[in-house]
Amino acid sequence: MTERRLYARTVVLPYPPLQIEVTTPVLRLRGATDELLEGLIPIIRDGVVGDGEAPFDDPMSLYDSSPSREWRWMRAIWAARARVEPDWWRINFVVEVEGRPVGMQDLVAEAFPSFGGVATFSWLAPSARGRGLGKEMRAAVLHLAFEGFGAREASSDAFLDNDASNAVSRSLGYEDNGLTWATRRGQAAELRRWRLPRERWEVRRRTDIVLSGVAEALPALGLPSAG
Repeated sequence: MTERRLYARTVVLPYPPLQIEVTTPVLRLRGATDELLEGLIPIIRDGVVGDGEAPFDDPMSLYDSSPSREWRWMRAIWAARARVEPDWWRINFVVEVEGRPVGMQDLVAEAFPSFGGVATFSWLAPSARGRGLGKEMRAAVLHLAFEGFGAREASSDAFLDNDASNAVSRSLGYEDNGLTWATRRGQAAELRRWRLPRERWEVRRRTDIVLSGVAEALPALGLPSAG
């Protein structure tokens, strides 16, 4: 038994991106280990998207019925975790408030060494909405992108009727970057695009957000270390 316990300690979180944490006075983003994902299963099973809601573009597992919803959701996270290279990576974070999981916040990069751009994606449990958490978790992951990874620009988009997401982008200083099209549940709809250059983020940068585990994760993401 002793040997097994010692072994468990040595292999816990061996993959550095899963050890990244971002802490604000309100919430914490934690690298989405399988253990933390299991804590979100009850929320996924109950449903993140209500009747008549369509906040996400296709393909989106959260529109499926249970249990395929949970299965596809887990597979998508595992697939993103497996595909990590300098020109593309996605870090999934579980959002915790007072130690309880309430949603997810992702940070996505494409051709980061060339352009330094990132995009974000998130969702919250219905019971956690309306409390300003969407803005707080976006601010947290932006701090990671700009302060931790040295990003030059962040982007976001949301359907025109997704008032909550568009309001978060506007309040955090993003610039309106035009419109584009996407499908949701197979139907075409317009997306509003948003852009946040580093210079605009600097104006609003916060001093109460703490990063940990970033330096150790940089090599695994193909990023240069700070030193």
